[in-house]
Amino acid sequence: MHLKLDLHDIFSNSRAIDDALHGIMQEAIDKRAEYVEIIPGKGSGQLKKAVLRFLEKSYKGKFSRIEKDDKNFGRIFVHFNWNKLR
Repeated sequence: MHLKLDLHDIFSNSRAIDDALHGIMQEAIDKRAEYVEIIPGKGSGQLKKAVLRFLEKSYKGKFSRIEKDDKNFGRIFVHFNWNKLR
């Protein structure tokens, strides 16, 4: 199972972005998702950088790795390995 979060509609509301990120990450942890796909969009890259900082600060140790899609700059995958994470 994987989850998907598209941030296009709330890109200018930092509080809504934080709430959406907390919500999707908590849902992934609760449901033990394989990965979460986060779509900050291409733009200038500022939202993508903010999402990466948020994940490293708030959820470090909760996921196994972050993959930045090399074919689509506006997409991030947060992978979980539940066998190694406890």
